Amino acid sequence: MNKLKERWGISSNFQLVVIFIVFAINGSLSARISSFCMSLLGLNKNNLSLLFYYLILIVLVMPLYPFLLLVVGFIFGQFQFFFRFSKKMLKSMGLGFIFKS
Repeated sequence: MNKLKERWGISSNFQLVVIFIVFAINGSLSARISSFCMSLLGLNKNNLSLLFYYLILIVLVMPLYPFLLLVVGFIFGQFQFFFRFSKKMLKSMGLGFIFKS
C-alpha cells in the first residue's frame, strides 16, 4: 500500500480508502448510466447479439467514466486527485485536447 500511496502522492490511509470507494462507486454508476442510455435508445440484450450489446456498452462507458470520476471525486472531497487521474486517462484515450488551453 505504501508504494501505491507514494505513486499517487497521498499520505494517509483514510485518503486511500476514500479513493478506493470513489473508484467502486464510479465504476458501478457509469455502467448503470450507460445501460440506462442504451435502454432509452431501445437497445437491449433481446434485440442485439451479446457481442454488440457489450461492445456498445463499453463504448458508452469509456468516455463517461473519467467525467463521472470528477463528479464523484468532488462529492467525496478528492477532486484534485481525480482531476489529475482523469486528465491522464483522457490523454491515453486520445482525448487530451479537452484539457489544452
